[in-house]
Amino acid sequence: MTGSAADGRELARDLARFTRRSSRRHTRERTSVVDVVVDLYSTVLALACVLAVVVSFVLALREELVARSLAEGGLVDQQWQVLPQGVLWSGLTYLALVGVLITARKLGPVAVAQAEGAWWLPLPVDRRPVILPGFLRRVATVGVGASTLHVPFGLLTAGTRSLGAQLLAAATFGAGAVIAVGGAALLQLGYARGPGARVLGAVGLVPLALLPFLAHPVPLLVAVLGAGALVVYVGSRVATIPGAELVRGGAVSGRVGASLFFLDTNELARALAASARPAAAGRSARFYAGAVRGPFTALVRADVVAFLRVQPRPIGPLAWLLVCIAPVLVEPALPVLLNLAVIAVAGSATASGFGTVARRTAIVPELDALIPLAPSLVRCSRVLAPALAMSAWLGVLTAALALLGAAGPSLILLGATAGIGTGAGVVRAASRPPTDWTRPLLDTPFGPVPSEQLGTLLRGIDMTILALVPLLIALYLGDVTGVLLLAQLVASAIVVVVCAQD
Repeated sequence: MTGSAADGRELARDLARFTRRSSRRHTRERTSVVDVVVDLYSTVLALACVLAVVVSFVLALREELVARSLAEGGLVDQQWQVLPQGVLWSGLTYLALVGVLITARKLGPVAVAQAEGAWWLPLPVDRRPVILPGFLRRVATVGVGASTLHVPFGLLTAGTRSLGAQLLAAATFGAGAVIAVGGAALLQLGYARGPGARVLGAVGLVPLALLPFLAHPVPLLVAVLGAGALVVYVGSRVATIPGAELVRGGAVSGRVGASLFFLDTNELARALAASARPAAAGRSARFYAGAVRGPFTALVRADVVAFLRVQPRPIGPLAWLLVCIAPVLVEPALPVLLNLAVIAVAGSATASGFGTVARRTAIVPELDALIPLAPSLVRCSRVLAPALAMSAWLGVLTAALALLGAAGPSLILLGATAGIGTGAGVVRAASRPPTDWTRPLLDTPFGPVPSEQLGTLLRGIDMTILALVPLLIALYLGDVTGVLLLAQLVASAIVVVVCAQD
């Protein structure tokens, strides 16, 4: 029996080696040395430009944060600025680790591509030698990438640290990200299911979010040992993962990779979207059973039912609310423009999360043409649910900011009105056409720039930002005037009209 198992493992290794050799031979036959050199030069040049921009931005922002004193005001009244900055930075680190865990679980993290699944997955051989290398590459990529991204974050949050302490903190965070990926692999193995497993995983990431701020070799050693033990444990059991789960992870990973390559944010959101919840489906079914009058009322009800069914739990919107409110409570106060930028990003991200129905219906636009209504009315029906959801979200956010002294009570009305425009903007973004990469690039002193392609990518986002401009101006001024209320009404109306006619 032992000899048979050893022969099976050796056969699997031979299969993996043959697959790698065939893939490399196929790649060499289709790639020339000139293409490799040009791609390498373009990649290095692009990375150098990005690095220069990031370094200059981080250094300028760090000087601004260091130069601020306790006496300088922020977005809200100074009496509410009681949150230590360390708590804010730890919370952001924790949210980043939670994001790694959730994303890794959606992508696998143990997965095989469609071709691999069709080639060797049905064979009666040990899967571990074929699956394990891909999993280890993903783990290494996440660890190195997380450590690299933590360096500018560490420079902003702890600029007085030495270079060695910054590297220790970055390496500790990278090890924590590897542990998060390992936790996602444990969920994939089926060791824990249901809400309890998610709560346990979220609680387990809390100490990992605190370790990088110690910037000491001992926390790094603890994180590295934990990451190594978890990877070894998962690696010894990857062969027990069902084939359907491996193919699912590979399909999602391939879809995400293709959407990133073609800069298709709608396809990226569709690939990472959560499935419908049975409880929400039941509630929406009862709502759908009522009588309606006319095709427009029926379409509105259908869109609301679809919105209730496909929307995940409101964890994301609540997290973005905390991300908006926590920075304004920090002592010393952060720059007002930085707080406004956070609110703009959070509002755009939350609005995008409410556009699931519009993105799914945009896949087959011919179905909308069969509805006995004008196209503008169909798009207005699509806008209704996201607009109401964003109006409620921005209403809660502005109510909290008004209580903290950012502006008067009329700020709530301004935020609710802005939510209508942001909801319409995300529907317009969902209906953007595919990017046409056959159009010529624009030559600039910095090299060719895909200007028309970037214009397509910004479709919808521009309207969302336009709807937020009067609200951001009111927060910057600390007052809501009649002119700003009128401007907000006009901006939201423009966005809705553009969405309906586009």
